[in-house]
Amino acid sequence: MRWFLKILGVAVFASTALAQEASDTPEKAEDSPYEQLQLLARTMQLIRQDYVDESKTGYTDLAHNALRGLLDQLDPHSQFMDAKNFKNMQEDTRSEFGGLGVVVTERGGVLTVLNPMEDTPGFRAGLLPGDQILKINGESTEQLNVNSAVEKLRGQAGESVTLTIKRPSTGEIKDHELVREIIKVPSVKDAQILPPRPPSTARIGYVRITQFNEPTANELAAELDKLEKQGMDALVLDLRHNPGGLLGSAVDVAGQFLPPNTLVVFTEGRTPSREYRTSTKPTAIRKYPLVVLTNYASASGSEIVAGALKDLDRALVVGETTFGKGSVQSVIALPDGSAARLTTAKYFTPGRKLIHEHGVAPHIRATLSQKEEVDLLRYRREREDPSKPGAVIWDPQLERAVDALQGSLLHAKNN
Repeated sequence: MRWFLKILGVAVFASTALAQEASDTPEKAEDSPYEQLQLLARTMQLIRQDYVDESKTGYTDLAHNALRGLLDQLDPHSQFMDAKNFKNMQEDTRSEFGGLGVVVTERGGVLTVLNPMEDTPGFRAGLLPGDQILKINGESTEQLNVNSAVEKLRGQAGESVTLTIKRPSTGEIKDHELVREIIKVPSVKDAQILPPRPPSTARIGYVRITQFNEPTANELAAELDKLEKQGMDALVLDLRHNPGGLLGSAVDVAGQFLPPNTLVVFTEGRTPSREYRTSTKPTAIRKYPLVVLTNYASASGSEIVAGALKDLDRALVVGETTFGKGSVQSVIALPDGSAARLTTAKYFTPGRKLIHEHGVAPHIRATLSQKEEVDLLRYRREREDPSKPGAVIWDPQLERAVDALQGSLLHAKNN
């Protein structure tokens, strides 16, 4: 009887509301946070009281699921992290974490490999930028956003994960069984003086940065010191396939080549604009000619470095327009140990150029064919000891970079 009266009450309320709507022109309801919080609390209470599977009705789980939904619907980069995932994120910035070493993004609604990190399970399995991840352990990724997919890719070292991969260039669909490892990511690699390119005798250095984490700027400074002692005349800074990382690290890397207190990037959003500048501490500035190599997978921190050095006329950018991921994610710790990653602003280069969805265009456009890119990644994958610098494989983008530096050195010599 109580159940019948409850239903009857809902029906009477609904009919009254419909009659009111028919007789009056409705006004837009005020967007009140208190009313919406009451709605959320009431819904959680109903789930807790009546949902068939009681094991899924803990208030902590319900609140976390609600927070995931709140943030996931904003954009692909906003995210709720429970305490475990927050800890994993903090470990990422220290260059060590458990996973497959696959950086993913969303393209056209499809989960896509942006870059397989070197010396990781994903890299050794032969995954390539642009590969599409259709399933993770047999579960379709069609309804997964990037953040949820990352959670599934990571886990305990030693556990296996099966990825169903489609390679758009060939249409091939293949399962890859990978085993999670503790991923240690050395961010500065292959520092060396390149073999001379006759007739020039210039000593051109080469350094590749795979991502920006806490030790990157110090690692780069140490490698540059070594190359300078070998008589380096100019430098190629390779940021291809670099997905980004810590903003402060990217600013410090740019600071290796810029005067103290130089504007590197600034943000604009709902909050007041914020500037990020090189250190005010006086340091010896590295003044030799510089080329930054970029491609379509250079993202976030890579774009900040390339954009700043380009706008400030400190470097030539050679390669392809970068990815265009120029939004700021602020990580806010929450009282229970979880955290919210929230997009709060967008990045602008010193010349007020918007990075997000535009990228940084090169001074000199140079591309790789698909075969050349596969050969380059395969070469890096098959090197016997990737922890030691080996002979860098020459490719059209690197050749254009070296040509540009040789031209700069020749021009400086004749003037």
